Amino acid sequence: MSVATPMTPSTKNDVPWAKLAMGAGALIALIALYRLLPIAEWLDAFQNYVTGLGPMGWVIFVIVYALTALALLPGSILTLAAGLIWGLWAFPIVVAGAVLGSSLSFLAARYMFHDRVQEKVKQYPKFRAVNDAIGDEGWKVVGLMRLSPALPFSLQNWFLGITPVHFWPAQIATFFGILPGTLLYVWIGSLGGQVAGDGMSTIKWVIGGVGIAATLLVTVLVTRKAKEKMAAYETQ
Repeated sequence: MSVATPMTPSTKNDVPWAKLAMGAGALIALIALYRLLPIAEWLDAFQNYVTGLGPMGWVIFVIVYALTALALLPGSILTLAAGLIWGLWAFPIVVAGAVLGSSLSFLAARYMFHDRVQEKVKQYPKFRAVNDAIGDEGWKVVGLMRLSPALPFSLQNWFLGITPVHFWPAQIATFFGILPGTLLYVWIGSLGGQVAGDGMSTIKWVIGGVGIAATLLVTVLVTRKAKEKMAAYETQ
């Protein structure tokens, strides 16, 4: 396999906490904006508009999310927004949008921009090493990549299109790999929606806090194991 520069210890350990900090920061910002601006009214108006569309609102959101992923834009803000609007019911909607975006990017990289993406990837030894690992292990490495946030989700989508992995194994591994992180962000967004709406009782805060802590613990543990395995591939 190709030799790649191993990840430093700080990179291996800091990424999950960095993502948590981003989510917590977004929640704090939402609460602050709620105090300073008529966020409650805006949120109610937008929520009423989207929910008033019924199932069509879900379809529109899924398409927008997929196009965002295709354009290499981060989906964390949309994930939080979905949690604000639909609460935990946003979880399957976000997952559907993410998998659709993954599929579109994968196909675009494989059949439309293969040479261009491949030329770009050559500049990064880490991608070359992972490509070799995917050639040997297939969907297993894809699942580890999705669990590990070392590489941005939208960038992974394009990269996978030029690897030896087949379409359906890649998307199935993507589906299961994004579940922990997506649930965490949706949960944080749902708490922000409750704060900006009717407020939250102490019991709701406790339940929400315990839920986020439990989800975070699982996410961090799974992410750490996945990153250790990915680092082992990169150093082979």
